[in-house]
Amino acid sequence: MQMRRRSVLVGAALTPAVATLGSGRAAADPGAGEFLVGIGISDATGPVVEVGMMGYSSFEQRAEGLHQRTRARAFVFAESGGAQRVVYVCADVCMIFQSVHDAVLARLAQVYGDLYTERNVMLTAVHSHAACGGASHDYAYNLAVLGHNRQVFDAEVGGIVEAITAAHDSLAPGSLSYGRSELTDASVNRSRIAFDRNPAEDRDYYPLGIDTSMRVLRITQGGRDVGAINWFPTHGASLTDTNHLISGDNKGAAAYFWEHDHAGVRYLDSTPQFVAAFPQTNTGDMSPNLDLRPGHGPTDDEFENTRIIGQRQVEAARTAWSSASTNLTGGVDSRIMYLDMANQEVGGEFTPDSRTYRTSPACVGAAMGAGSTEDGPAIPIFPEGTTNPLVDALGGMDAPIPQWLQDAQAPKLVLVAVGLLPPDGWVPHVLKIQILRIGGLYVVGGPAEFTIVAGLRIRRTVAERLGVPLENVIFQGYANSYASYCTTPQEYDAQQYEGGSTLFGRYTLPAYQQGFAALADALRTGSDVPRGPAPRDLSQFQPYFGPRVEHDEPPAGHAFGDTLTQPSAKTAPGQQVTVEFITGHPRNNPRRGGTFLEIQRLSGDRWIRHADDGDWSTRYHWTRTESHRSVARIMWDVPPGTPAGRYRVQHYGDSRDAAGIVTSFTGTSNDFAVE
Repeated sequence: MQMRRRSVLVGAALTPAVATLGSGRAAADPGAGEFLVGIGISDATGPVVEVGMMGYSSFEQRAEGLHQRTRARAFVFAESGGAQRVVYVCADVCMIFQSVHDAVLARLAQVYGDLYTERNVMLTAVHSHAACGGASHDYAYNLAVLGHNRQVFDAEVGGIVEAITAAHDSLAPGSLSYGRSELTDASVNRSRIAFDRNPAEDRDYYPLGIDTSMRVLRITQGGRDVGAINWFPTHGASLTDTNHLISGDNKGAAAYFWEHDHAGVRYLDSTPQFVAAFPQTNTGDMSPNLDLRPGHGPTDDEFENTRIIGQRQVEAARTAWSSASTNLTGGVDSRIMYLDMANQEVGGEFTPDSRTYRTSPACVGAAMGAGSTEDGPAIPIFPEGTTNPLVDALGGMDAPIPQWLQDAQAPKLVLVAVGLLPPDGWVPHVLKIQILRIGGLYVVGGPAEFTIVAGLRIRRTVAERLGVPLENVIFQGYANSYASYCTTPQEYDAQQYEGGSTLFGRYTLPAYQQGFAALADALRTGSDVPRGPAPRDLSQFQPYFGPRVEHDEPPAGHAFGDTLTQPSAKTAPGQQVTVEFITGHPRNNPRRGGTFLEIQRLSGDRWIRHADDGDWSTRYHWTRTESHRSVARIMWDVPPGTPAGRYRVQHYGDSRDAAGIVTSFTGTSNDFAVE
């Protein structure tokens, strides 16, 4: 009976959306160029070894290589005259931090003036738990990675700016259409106890306890498909905290599979032909671990799970994409507001009992420290007898928890008052909220991990204020900054992991709803809203205590690039090729925009690139064998359908001498046959 009710709800949502996404105008001819559209993609991969990984807050999870490069994907949408435009970016990183947001906008301003600003640029993350850590200026998010890592920061900022630049340069007349499908086997509610506390009207909207909607924006230029944005909520945590290879997790895999299969896209080519982003939405309680155990479900192999969950998202996205018959027309617009979430007075219109309340400075609850099904504790606990040098440099974590703050955060058991730690809290509290309008579609961006019901309530608020069907409003989490979780007040009372991680207290969601209502009102009336307080700048003091790169030495009698382990003379699809090389430290040159390896195939008398370190089938492991010596192990799982022929493995590395001079080198294996 619930499933039939859900079907009725879906139909009711989609039917009026068809009529209103075009803002009351006739549907556009797909080749007519209702908009100017641009696409761009760039490498955002930072150092892939000896850097803390972001997501699990595990001190032990240090990168030891690369599974797939992490990308930034950008889309520019402009009115046909080009006067109004918006930018949407999805990056294969764990979070977009305020530090990265501000640096990207500063870089864009240097090139484009006031064309791209905080108002019309939305930066989002896929929330991969296998991405590089250290890009933040907020100390709480750098504890487990031992501080701010400039290489990680520069890679994310550089990749995002390059992707936006490419999208800007590719602007051309195009059209947009919108479709939707259902995906029921790529997520599970990891906090059902909290979900079930919500009122029936919320639970009935999600009869399976999960958000099953795959929402797709199909992008064409001159009648040719050039991109898709595919919103679906499931955590980027298919890979566990025992994985030590940098990866975009299931979302990065999904983007790769579709892009790679569509006209044979190659990432090292200069001009992308098709860009497919797989962003998050209200993902806070949505897990890809279908058995509710890390690395379990649908299989017991975390990499196979990553592939399967990614592929399922691709299949659902293609279904929605192929049925995207609702053409978007009308203009584009945007609104933003900065909220001091540590001190918001929330009116009774948005609170459960219609009374006025106030948010409070950020606090970590005991439930947050305990961790969730797949997320580790946000405040890393070090083994007994060890200390964190970053904590020592900041003066420790002891902050008094006054009674008024405990009362304001109730029923949370406060573990650490992170919002009171000097100099201005260890998490951000001045946070940007944003709405982009693309034709009749509204993308609502919030700076946290919102549960599915929290996202639903914000969508309802915005849709009601705009006077549009609910299906016209897409919720986008992980946008522009990061302030942990956001639950409903009812979920907060359960104090599961997500509630303990809702930093600003029980009325965090109502405060966001109030802000988004003001933004929606401004969009509807064509008015503006005050910007609000400025986000803080903590860039002046950003220490890093992670390992440093000194110099490299090859073993006696060897040179950099020498092959230690050669491939077998013959192999076949389904088998694995492994080659080892003497190498230098990969942090000498992260090779952003390049590769650490190529699988090359003999074509005539030339060796051509068949695969590289951005491909799903390759893995790059790095091992320090002695203090200044290291080995690169390159693995290639020969995919089904690989053409028969002669192949070889080539390694690209960089060594640093005692004077600090970095020199590039290559190493080449024996060739082998794929039969």
